[in-house]
Amino acid sequence: MCRRPKKGTQDQEGLGRSRGGFSTKIHARCDGNGRPVGVVLAPGQTHDNQGILPLLRMIGERIRAMIADKGYDGDAIREELNFNGLEAVIPPKSNRKTTILYDTDKYKSRSRIERMFNKLKNWRRVATRYDKTATAFLGFVTIAAIQQWLPAFVHKI
Repeated sequence: MCRRPKKGTQDQEGLGRSRGGFSTKIHARCDGNGRPVGVVLAPGQTHDNQGILPLLRMIGERIRAMIADKGYDGDAIREELNFNGLEAVIPPKSNRKTTILYDTDKYKSRSRIERMFNKLKNWRRVATRYDKTATAFLGFVTIAAIQQWLPAFVHKI
């Protein structure tokens, strides 16, 4: 029996199967105030460390440290951050053979990143991914990100 070939691939649209079901991962770069600066989409089954290099290459303000969770812990990522002159504020995974020290005081500011994702997912369209194409979904993620920037530009009289 011959099947019709697929018209598009799921990877191109940022869709993939993970434990949570059919989903898309959003990787974001934030400023010091927890406002999104750049966003990258990845299929749901990809590992977290696949989304960090495109975020590092984005044009933006000069950063001094990269604050991330344990999912981004890896030797290749740490080498890339060191090569770019950035401090890696990433706690080591529990299965790491050598312990790596990190600045726990700086890591406490990672809650700003979590709050940013919470504000993005307050938009139902972003939280549930109704959009069929990655372009449309990324467009609405961008609109939700712009909403987080608006209070910085509105001046109270």
